[in-house]
Amino acid sequence: MTSPLQIELKAVNKYYGNFHALKNIDLAVPSGTFVALVGPSGCGKSTLLRSLAGLEETSGGKMEIAGVDVTDMPPRKRDVAMVFQSYALYPHMTVAQNLTYSLRIQKVAKAELRAAAEKVAASIGLTELLDRYPRELSGGQRQRVAMGRAIIRNPKVFLFDEPLSNLDASLRVQMRKEIRALHDRLGATTVYVTHDQIEAMTMADHVVVLRAGVIEQQASPMTLYERPTSKFVAGFIGSPAMNFIEGKICDNGTSVMLEMAGAPKLDIVQKVTPNMPVTVGIRPEHIRVAPSEECDFSLPVTLIETTGTMSYVSLGTAPELSLMLTDRTVFSVGDNIGLVVDKARIHLFDPKTEQAIT
Repeated sequence: MTSPLQIELKAVNKYYGNFHALKNIDLAVPSGTFVALVGPSGCGKSTLLRSLAGLEETSGGKMEIAGVDVTDMPPRKRDVAMVFQSYALYPHMTVAQNLTYSLRIQKVAKAELRAAAEKVAASIGLTELLDRYPRELSGGQRQRVAMGRAIIRNPKVFLFDEPLSNLDASLRVQMRKEIRALHDRLGATTVYVTHDQIEAMTMADHVVVLRAGVIEQQASPMTLYERPTSKFVAGFIGSPAMNFIEGKICDNGTSVMLEMAGAPKLDIVQKVTPNMPVTVGIRPEHIRVAPSEECDFSLPVTLIETTGTMSYVSLGTAPELSLMLTDRTVFSVGDNIGLVVDKARIHLFDPKTEQAIT
């Protein structure tokens, strides 16, 4: 059974003077879904979130939350809670006072305030910190307070605007788990803005990729990874990024000649128009090292970056190819190594439109 829609955006537009920041955005979010808005800086993801919160006035279109038209409704009446990148805690208030700020505005009794603070604090590991001030907390603890302040309101929608960007790498990983676990525990509807596609892929049920104010593609994380509809999405989703090589479909329509050193010819799974120019996309993890008698082609190693658990290897020039190895590398810069491509995982794109060829 399909969940009812908690958020529905129809042809939403936003202009800043002559700059068209959001272009006919359509988005439907079922109740209880975790949605990530992802894209490069300036793509419109924070503008879209702020528009949904009512902090930005839209220039056209319609926004509904839980079936109610909120397009012209002020933020306080939309029943959404927003967690900001900067935490936005009141420095002169204790953790308990920060958590219950919205309830105190509603004139809730003191006894109820403390009980509500203790209940939320217990759910996010802040029980021992209720009487401390923000200056006495770590970055991760401050972020938990900001989350708790949103939870205590029991809103229809949670909005997160790059909440982890001020934290160090290890704490970001921990907080990703905590935010997702919190979402699942509350059965909440969450919209999460991030520039980090790994955050989007690991946390979200549904990922919306924006580019220059337009939704480039929206789907489950694995659909975006396995079936990107454009070169932009293919290059943005996945780490390290997809390799792109210009090529031309051979006369048989089932193989492609790559325009690179050695000019290797690779078979393709689908049949494509013969002699058609294409951009070939190959993910680094879909290339493996092989003996010379088994390889599709060979290239010289130009750079090796080792993280401990894996190595990122750059090969050749114009274009440069990268691959990812989980085995310990036994070769050095300058070595010529044989490579095999997983033919079933090759992606083809139209060089002019940059749209996927299927």
